[in-house]
Amino acid sequence: MNARSPIIHKAGIARRAGEHNADPITTEVVRHALNSAANQMKRALIRTAFSPVIYEVLDFAVAIYDPEYRLLAQAPSLPMFMGTLNFCIEAAVEAIGGREKLYDGDMLMYNWPYGTGSHPQDLVVIMPVYLRGETLIGYTAIKGHWLDIGAKDPYCTDTVDVFQEGTVYPGVKIYKRGELNDDIYRMILANSRVPKAVAGDLDAQVTGCRVGARSFLEVVERYGLESFTGAIEAMFDHGERVVRSYFEKIPDGRYVGRGEMDDNGVTKDSIPFEIAVEVSGSNVRIDFSLVPDEQGGPVNCPLPSTISASRVAITMLAGYGEAPHEGHFRPIEVVTRPGSMFHPEPPAPCFLYGWPALQAIEVIYNAISKALPKAVPASSGGCICSVVWWGRREATGEPWADGAPHPTGQGAWDGGDGGTMLHISESATRFTPIEVWEARNPWLIECLALAQDSGGAGRHRGGAGLELHFRMLEETNITTVFERSKNKPWGLEGGGEGRANNARVRMPSGEVLDIPKTTRFVVPKGGVLELKTGGGGGYGPPSERPREMVEHDLREGYISAEFAARHYPHAG
Repeated sequence: MNARSPIIHKAGIARRAGEHNADPITTEVVRHALNSAANQMKRALIRTAFSPVIYEVLDFAVAIYDPEYRLLAQAPSLPMFMGTLNFCIEAAVEAIGGREKLYDGDMLMYNWPYGTGSHPQDLVVIMPVYLRGETLIGYTAIKGHWLDIGAKDPYCTDTVDVFQEGTVYPGVKIYKRGELNDDIYRMILANSRVPKAVAGDLDAQVTGCRVGARSFLEVVERYGLESFTGAIEAMFDHGERVVRSYFEKIPDGRYVGRGEMDDNGVTKDSIPFEIAVEVSGSNVRIDFSLVPDEQGGPVNCPLPSTISASRVAITMLAGYGEAPHEGHFRPIEVVTRPGSMFHPEPPAPCFLYGWPALQAIEVIYNAISKALPKAVPASSGGCICSVVWWGRREATGEPWADGAPHPTGQGAWDGGDGGTMLHISESATRFTPIEVWEARNPWLIECLALAQDSGGAGRHRGGAGLELHFRMLEETNITTVFERSKNKPWGLEGGGEGRANNARVRMPSGEVLDIPKTTRFVVPKGGVLELKTGGGGGYGPPSERPREMVEHDLREGYISAEFAARHYPHAG
């Protein structure tokens, strides 16, 4: 289809008209109480979930919203989901006929990708919360990754339309006035290769929403609805001031960053794109209008995740470590073109929606570096290096599945070296502990180490990538999603590049195959999957790195003698 004219989206939903009269102490107590309620939701979900991708990896988001779909609190988990849940809630409520069709005890399910911003596996459970069973005061919502939801494969890099990507639940009631909707429940289980895991994770999401609703109600009842509402408005106003104070320091102007996707998963051509950041006073506009048209492969990023990527990029810089809420988003505008890669329309495939969003965050920082290089880091490995495994156990024939992201080196910055961690879009997630992996899945971990020489050289060194090797004890299907395998992470202010990402399989015959982005690759028994995650870019000229720091890197094994001689001859 042809892309249409650009649209401007105000990322922060407009506040209510009228004045509030809340004292700052009550406002802070309410803010922390809401964050505590969201964290209770998170703990309930983790303690009751069936799948490691939820209880170990933390591939989910839990949040509390007000009746106008404004974010009140979100527990630390998956930042990339922070800008999407308001779209999910609003679309799900509209799908069932509006608020007048909601009742105390209802719970909704929603996973239409263009409303969630995600692939269908990221399914949202939503619970309306009522004061005294009558007055709607908001919603609790949990968006979690299900291991399988009936797509062509449990995880896909090569879909050509949304209908290959899984069963869609476009706003349906899984609970009606507190009673399970058995028809929908049976449909869910019938459309999964691992129904036991899906059933357990759905129940955990329901439990988490109920825990959050109870804690949310306690806060409102403690202060009364009027005082609570005033405190919320004051909280939003403060968050807005925090973000605006950051952008007031950046010179006005239009700054352009450029990135490139390896391919779209179906064809092998690279996809260059650019994003502009426009700063005017304390307002910031993220302009995606010049990106390519929507792709024939699944690297399209639906609008909610495009807005979320913009929010993550800005609030990670300008939020000063505060837990996010709606006020932080008010200064942000996002411009998109419907029908483009960052605003696809049905039935465009979008299973790999997260990977262009990851790149967008890096490109936004690259743009800001043109105005204020000290404000942002060099490029990270730029990917979450995901793998999904599945198969049937030899001894029992039971189906199994698992999945995880993996850390990359982070970019160095004006204040120091880069670390090794998950991308900031997943900064509170993690990969599964080796003990859990080996106990549950048919493999042995033969290597887990920081990769020598993988971080970019500089006055401050880029963070190291990982070497992570799995020896398969049974035949296993895998899907790998490693972006930035063709393009090395950039340095800033004279810093060097980090190494690119890659995944490969060492077959029992000794043959080695590179598989950075592939669907349902069969690793035979005895084969070894080798993950080589990227390093971060360096910051500043390598000639300015102090001798003692080079010697420390050599002593600790971060760099080799050859790397030191090539990049730090002054330290020889």
